[in-house]
Amino acid sequence: MPTVPDPEPAPPRFPRVRLGALAQAGLADVVDGDTDLDAVSVAGVRAESLSWTGRRRLGSSRVDDLAAASWSAPAASFVDSFLEGLEVTALDAAGSSWWNVTVTASRIGSAELYDSTWRGVRFRRCKLGYLNLRGARLTDVEFADCVITDLDLARASATRVAFPGTRIGRLEPTGARLVDVDLRGAALDDVGDAEGLRGATITTTQLLDLAPALAARLGIRVD
Repeated sequence: MPTVPDPEPAPPRFPRVRLGALAQAGLADVVDGDTDLDAVSVAGVRAESLSWTGRRRLGSSRVDDLAAASWSAPAASFVDSFLEGLEVTALDAAGSSWWNVTVTASRIGSAELYDSTWRGVRFRRCKLGYLNLRGARLTDVEFADCVITDLDLARASATRVAFPGTRIGRLEPTGARLVDVDLRGAALDDVGDAEGLRGATITTTQLLDLAPALAARLGIRVD
């Protein structure tokens, strides 16, 4: 009887986002405040810190060439927007929502995004240090041609997530719930809890590359 091949993981799905006419946002409005920013263009902002409060929303907008040592945006919403050329040392947006957002050619040192919700999110050509997605809910997400030093997905829920052309230094999936998570396009250096990868797809080569680290963690001596 012929062997039935395992089904391919379903790829992420992304709706098309079209921005209309955008108004230029003032520097003071971008740096701090709780007023929603809708249909605005933010360009060339340089600030030591950004402080967003009151579950602030960035909607149907574009952000280009923004640099800050710290960006605090707890429970903020990012909706139908494009962010390009971010240079942020520390992003703190725990509990935030990301819907139909594309982040391109950006560098973020540490991103505290635990308990956040993502749907239709794409990161392209980005460098991310510590990406904390503990307890996050991810649906239709792609990291393409990115470098992620440390990706923490502990207790996260991820559906239709892919990593084409992306290097991940360390992945921590302890307690994660993964469905159609495609790691085959990633260069994966280390995994914290291999059991947490249940529901993900990897290649045979990736499995062999990870074998020494997994054996050492399990106390198995390979001779």
